[in-house]
Amino acid sequence: MTDPNSAGSLRPTSPRHLLPRRAFLGALGAAGALSVVPALPATAADAGSTAYTLLSRADWGADETLRYTAAGTEIWPPEYYPVQTLTVHHTADGSTDPDPAAVVRAIYRNDTVGKGYGDIGYHFLIDRNGRVYEGRWSGTDGTAAHDAAGRMVTGAHVQGYNSGNLGIALLGTFTTTPPTTAARTALVQLLADLAGRHALVPAGKVLYRNPVSGVSRAAPVIGGHLDWAATDCPGTVWSQLPAIRAEVAALISG
Repeated sequence: MTDPNSAGSLRPTSPRHLLPRRAFLGALGAAGALSVVPALPATAADAGSTAYTLLSRADWGADETLRYTAAGTEIWPPEYYPVQTLTVHHTADGSTDPDPAAVVRAIYRNDTVGKGYGDIGYHFLIDRNGRVYEGRWSGTDGTAAHDAAGRMVTGAHVQGYNSGNLGIALLGTFTTTPPTTAARTALVQLLADLAGRHALVPAGKVLYRNPVSGVSRAAPVIGGHLDWAATDCPGTVWSQLPAIRAEVAALISG
């Protein structure tokens, strides 16, 4: 395995099943348990306006054996750091499979086995119907993408800038077309949950510092892959980010 935070690796430098499918706001309870309660401040919008449906790894059929070597060693052990920024992607995987869970499984296999990561690189994925899929495995003691202390498991979605940078991918290719309304709505809801939970200012900027490599970079709190690298990802979604940030802020403030 290459160093996840090296310039030559997408992955700088986790395992966990969630509860079954549910409308989920991702708040961490006192014991770090999954709670279906608002994750936003008390002044925020009510739960009904910020809820989204989350499918756990078990729900979408992740083959957890792929994360281990034949000898039973976990290929990509989890590392956790505070969230500094949220990055949006499109998968541009070229799939025409009508079953989005099958597409997630294919991306998972490609990242885990094909690319040798040992797991899927994104923390969350969103399908055209607005359903959110749990990505990177993060242990059994927290919520999706987090440990019990609320720290984020490191993913593999922005080369050299992964630790502390949470990746959300919209399933599909959006270089010329926009995502569906349902997908965009779920993206706003998920970003509001995460920004509220981690006290992030949606329209703000941050001097990101990779806690592993020490590399720093100025970036938006909510940005796209294009803010980090020369890429067309996340396609048309990138031009929508100013409006998305405003909607996220409004959802948090209520």
